[in-house]
Amino acid sequence: MQIQKSQVVDLLKQHGQADKAQAVEQHLPDTIDTDQHADLLKKHGVDPSQLTEGGLGGAAKDIGGKLGL
Repeated sequence: MQIQKSQVVDLLKQHGQADKAQAVEQHLPDTIDTDQHADLLKKHGVDPSQLTEGGLGGAAKDIGGKLGL
């Protein structure tokens, strides 16, 4: 699944994870592929499955739906 970095950053900030949001903002590309960038996401404390399965309160799942994924 591909998702915009800004959406991941916003999602993390909304869930009180500003430190992770900052790391993602600094170290990941503008378009994040959750499969291709799984190691980078994990390195910065983000579980890729939370993004693809809506584990952060379902918000990521909503983002995927809005993107047609």
